[in-house]
Amino acid sequence: MNALEVDHLSYHYRDGRAALADVSFEVREGERVALVGPNGAGKSTLLLHLNGLLPERAAREPHVTVFGMPVSESNLLEVRARVGLLFQDPDDQLFCPTVFDDVAFGPQQQGLSVHQVRERVTEALRDVGLEGFEQRMPHHLSRGEKRRVCLAGVLACRPGLLVLDEPTSDLDPRGRRELIALLRSLPVTQLIATHDLELVVELCPALILMDRGRVIRQGPSIELLSDEGLMLAHGLESPHILHHLDGRDR
Repeated sequence: MNALEVDHLSYHYRDGRAALADVSFEVREGERVALVGPNGAGKSTLLLHLNGLLPERAAREPHVTVFGMPVSESNLLEVRARVGLLFQDPDDQLFCPTVFDDVAFGPQQQGLSVHQVRERVTEALRDVGLEGFEQRMPHHLSRGEKRRVCLAGVLACRPGLLVLDEPTSDLDPRGRRELIALLRSLPVTQLIATHDLELVVELCPALILMDRGRVIRQGPSIELLSDEGLMLAHGLESPHILHHLDGRDR
C-alpha cells in the first residue's frame, strides 16, 4: 500500500510565481525517502501540502492522497492525525509553557482522555530520550532538545507518515547522530526534506530530487547521489561519505 501519492500537483504563489509544477511521486508504506534539492526547489512548499496546511487553490480534485484518503477540506482532521509534520524551525512548533503541554496538545485535540494523553506524552518523551523533561520550559532548552520535543509532540499523535523538514539543521554532531539513530528506530513511514546528504546515505534508501518546483529524478539514493553530473546540475554535490563505501554497498 502507498502511504503517500502526489499526482500532478502544481502550486503558484499569490504573486504568480510557480512553486510546484506537475509534481508526481509515491511513497510506499514503511519506506524512508529523502527529498533533496537546492534552495528554492519547492521542498518545503510541497511538505505543507501533505497535511493540508497549504491548500490547493481552485483544485477540482485533490492531488495528494494519504493512505488512500484524499487531502481535502472535509478530511483535514483525519489527514492531520495520519501525517505528522516536523517544521524546520522548532520555535515555530513550540508554543506552550511546558514540555508536557506541548507534547500533550495533539493527543488532546484527538479527544483522548486525561489518562490516555498522559500515557502518550510519557511514551513519546521516552522515545526521544527526554524522560523527566515534562515540566521544563521549552524556551530554556537547547536547539536539539527543542527539536526532540517537537518530534515527541508529533509521535504522541501516532501518525502513519512522518514528514520532516531539515531535521538536522543547526544540530551539533552528537545531536545529529542521536536524531539519525532515533529516526532509524521508528517503525513509521518517513519523508525527509534535507540538505544533509550524508544523512540521506545513512538513513534513506530512496531519494526524490527536486529543482525549480519539479521532480527531476526518483530512485535509489546511492545511485543518484553518486551521479556527480546530476548533482552539480542541480546545485548539489555528491556527499563525501560515498567515497568510504566499498563497491558492494554501491
